[in-house]
Amino acid sequence: MTLQASGLFSLLFPVLCLSAFSASAAPPEFRAADWAVLHSPRNDQRHVSSRGIVQTMLEDIRPACGFSPEMAPEAFPAWQAKLREAMKKLMKFPPHAHLPAPVLVETAQREHYRAEKWEAYPFPGAAVPFLVLIPDAASAENPVPVVFCIPGSDQTKEELAAETSTGLSQPPVEQPGSNAMAYHYVKQGWAAIVVDNAGTGEEGDAERAAGRSSHDYENLARFLLEMDWSWLGYTSYTDQCILDWVKTRPWVQKNRIILSGFSLGTEPMMVLGILNPDIFAFVYNDFLCRTLERAKVMTMPDNRGVRSAPNSIRHLIPGFWQQFDFPDIVAALAPRPVICTEGGLDRDFKLISSAYRIAGAAENFQYRHQPKFADAAQRWQGARLPSGLDRNAFFRLANVDTRNHFFKKDLVIPWIKSLLNQEHK
Repeated sequence: MTLQASGLFSLLFPVLCLSAFSASAAPPEFRAADWAVLHSPRNDQRHVSSRGIVQTMLEDIRPACGFSPEMAPEAFPAWQAKLREAMKKLMKFPPHAHLPAPVLVETAQREHYRAEKWEAYPFPGAAVPFLVLIPDAASAENPVPVVFCIPGSDQTKEELAAETSTGLSQPPVEQPGSNAMAYHYVKQGWAAIVVDNAGTGEEGDAERAAGRSSHDYENLARFLLEMDWSWLGYTSYTDQCILDWVKTRPWVQKNRIILSGFSLGTEPMMVLGILNPDIFAFVYNDFLCRTLERAKVMTMPDNRGVRSAPNSIRHLIPGFWQQFDFPDIVAALAPRPVICTEGGLDRDFKLISSAYRIAGAAENFQYRHQPKFADAAQRWQGARLPSGLDRNAFFRLANVDTRNHFFKKDLVIPWIKSLLNQEHK
């Protein structure tokens, strides 16, 4: 063999050996169930896996503003104030005391109400459209309750208002569906304000022009996180700017402003509720859960060894879990009325109910389970969900019926009517 050939052989030989070794030492078959729960095989229980290490960190988190049912009534206001300050710091709202006033863009008369399209200007160079539905009877002399409506994922303000397009010159939907939240409210004689979530509908980007029904939240959320903000902080801020304007309208009954959030919209609804103590009541149209627990227990990997993500990047707020979770936030809304319409864990509802008892308004917190879980025997009961769940298993144990996810007007409208009627007795 020549030197040149020998050199070539030496270069190829490791590759040939590696190929032969790989063929003879195939890895054992992967079984996802064996990896469902993160645990260390070591005697000292230390993890080598970075994901395992982070899991131990998750287990150690104790939210600074978590609600305790053992809290003394006299300590409750101070706890609420602490949680409100934490929320302000997390949301990072820019100063907005001297913004340009919103401008009316278009108006159209509908049956028994007027539809208006407005633009708000929460940032330099920004125009944020929103809709206002005003009953014909509303006026400065006859102010009416107003419901601030926040859609779910990929819903638009037009869908909630039963409008067929972003221009009010087109006729409205002939037979609005259940999710036309704002339409159903205005037909009751209440005014409705309807916003888009950030990156959705008219606030969407190229995906709208391409005819896609879903929106690109992920890049928007990513850039906001890189800027030391968050999707929730951004969308809650734009909603706050519009809400500030709503409070100045002469046809608004200032002490009867209600926030109504559907699905994703419950998150900015909770933020606005904590930051605005003057809000009258809240419609939480989604299931309720503890997001930290969801991250802890959704650890079942798929066949590729990839573990479930508890939620998408648009839900991420750095530092959120260190402060509180969803049940804590709802508890901090007490004594103001809240209805949760799509169930969750009885354990969490009992926690919130105890906050309302401490606040002296036990009757102001109402919740309903999905029909599938109306029977308590069908609901999981326990102190903590088990680890090793995938998305479907989590939903099943959290009493979530994804096929029955829509605006529960038959629950919500009678509930609001009962609140308003109590004020006139």
